[in-house]
Amino acid sequence: MRWDRFFDDLEDQVASEWEAERAALDTEAERLRLSTLGFAARLRALAPGSPDARGVEVTIDAASDRLRGTVTSAGSDWLALDLAESATVAALVPFAAVRGLALTHAAMLATARPADRPPGLRDRMSFGFVLRDLVRRRLAVTVHLRDGAALSGTIDRAGADHLDLALHDPGSPRRAASVTGFRMLPFDAVAWVRLEAAAVLR
Repeated sequence: MRWDRFFDDLEDQVASEWEAERAALDTEAERLRLSTLGFAARLRALAPGSPDARGVEVTIDAASDRLRGTVTSAGSDWLALDLAESATVAALVPFAAVRGLALTHAAMLATARPADRPPGLRDRMSFGFVLRDLVRRRLAVTVHLRDGAALSGTIDRAGADHLDLALHDPGSPRRAASVTGFRMLPFDAVAWVRLEAAAVLR
């Protein structure tokens, strides 16, 4: 009987040590996975996984501005927000302009987990790609720069790393008579782009 108890204790000890070793390996594997996780991947994880899903509410520090809203979409180097200030205002924010963001602890933990869906076409769309779509739509925008300036107008062209903006009054259509000037802006100077039609970035 004593031998039975001895072997039972030995089995329990080996099982306990094995569980502890496996837990340590799992912890180390998780640390290794997290060490390869990039900021951009975590920002993309804030976007809804399907068109019907609602995104995460965040507050983003983009240069000198603080934007509060719900993440509606994200691409390879940008995210889109429906701004809390109005149901019809959206913001397009390049990842490079994000200085930090506030979100719930649950949302922060969720961004650290691997995505359960394969990357889609939108995940590969660049900031320039989205701006070229705004060129096609001829939408009036306000481009907020990292130095705090804001320029209103219509984007005439979007290149690989810059855009051409025709300046005119906010909210008015681009007409030759209403254009007051032109600016060529590198993407690196852009903090965020304000659009008056939130549905465009869904």
